[in-house]
Amino acid sequence: MDKQLLDYASSKVDEMLAAPSASEETKRAAQAWKDAVAKGNDADAATSTLLDAISAHQTTIDDLIGFVGSDTGKQVFGEEGAAKMLAHSEERKKAGARFCDCAACRPCHELLHKFGREEADVYL
Repeated sequence: MDKQLLDYASSKVDEMLAAPSASEETKRAAQAWKDAVAKGNDADAATSTLLDAISAHQTTIDDLIGFVGSDTGKQVFGEEGAAKMLAHSEERKKAGARFCDCAACRPCHELLHKFGREEADVYL
């Protein structure tokens, strides 16, 4: 993997790790990638493993809409926060979005797209 692509992947992994909304699975996969690259392991293999892991935990726009519109979503985000997220998500869906665009999901999708694993979502 060339340095420019490795630097890009590293920045996206850092974004995932910093995102409060990142799942434990995503954080574990991101940290495993960082550890492998830091040890000098094959960056292409580490990246493939990371991409497999994050693609398995994608939040679709429909899943997000269902969650933020639920009682659990209202408990997590509060009534007002859930309502704002619901409106934002429904607007994005109308624009053709297929995935969540939170601070954790966005870098995942950017990586998956950059490495040819999925088509660009509306924000890419």
